[in-house]
Amino acid sequence: MELLTIGAFAKASRLSPKALRLYDELGLLTPARVDPDTGYRRYAPGQLEQARLVAWCRRLGMPLARIRRVCALEAGEAAGEIRAYWARVEADTAARRDLAAFLVDHLTRKDPTMSRTTAPLALRRAALSDTGRVRASNQDTAYAGTRLLAVADGYGGGGAPAGAAAVDALRRLETETVPADDLLGALEDALGRAEQAVHGLASPGDDDADAGTTLTAMLWTGSQLALVHIGDSRVHLLRDGELFQITHDHTVVQSLIDEGRLTPEEAASHPQRSLLLRALGRGADSTPDLRLHDARAGDRYLLCSDGLSTVVPAGDIHRVLAEAPGPEAAVRELVGLANASGGPDNVSCVVADVVEQG
Repeated sequence: MELLTIGAFAKASRLSPKALRLYDELGLLTPARVDPDTGYRRYAPGQLEQARLVAWCRRLGMPLARIRRVCALEAGEAAGEIRAYWARVEADTAARRDLAAFLVDHLTRKDPTMSRTTAPLALRRAALSDTGRVRASNQDTAYAGTRLLAVADGYGGGGAPAGAAAVDALRRLETETVPADDLLGALEDALGRAEQAVHGLASPGDDDADAGTTLTAMLWTGSQLALVHIGDSRVHLLRDGELFQITHDHTVVQSLIDEGRLTPEEAASHPQRSLLLRALGRGADSTPDLRLHDARAGDRYLLCSDGLSTVVPAGDIHRVLAEAPGPEAAVRELVGLANASGGPDNVSCVVADVVEQG
């Protein structure tokens, strides 16, 4: 078998000689032969396929450590690994896209040449929380104030007070003067107070030391809703007849879906479907999602705990939100549907309508 010089192999594989030397040092692509006297590298023609795979993965932006893992797998498993990597890239890109859109909108609002003339808007809202048909107590908290909408889903021995404390910490925003250009900063500060409140409920060694909560809330400004989200409670928006989920679950199964390792259908019955990646509680990752939403007359928002979303099909939620005459009727029907489906968990709903002021 005739070996290829490093120059010929570089040309055939579309990798530079410098890159080939680096990949040799890292154990990614070891030459078939290295001259003991000159150190000159030669490669077998059969190594071209792996070299091209390395080159393609690098063009994807894949880290070298992950490329090494891909190269060690059989073709089918390697394809799955690349699929999972790209799904994560797309999820990360979507998050950055949302941030870019927010920054563009935020700076546009500061441009004096961009004036917006819209009718004054108001918020009509209702909240309802229910123990369900199986649980002995309700660890959810649902709140719909004049400016704040919130749902918290507590867990652990002290889940109920944890959720209540988190929402109560945010309620100060109802009366605080929040600068229009620092809504998200104010929400992030309020989340810090909520986290301290949850941590302050128990001391190490107490039965409630593992207590924590999810927290999903929106702050109404008169033309916008500022969102803070951590955990697996959800926010849906009904706009022009279409229903959109505008939060992303912070759960193990959602991360597996994002990576292409699990389908949404498989996630519905996965044994770890309730395992959180982020929450407010001791030892938990409390990094929130924060964003702004422009409100339009006719919008209807739903905040709900997973006691609704895991048992009531999305089509039924869409139908109720589209047909219910007002927020009170909507929350009653949604909670009723969850209980009619067995009510295996506490269920909480907040529905808010954006309307023009009369």
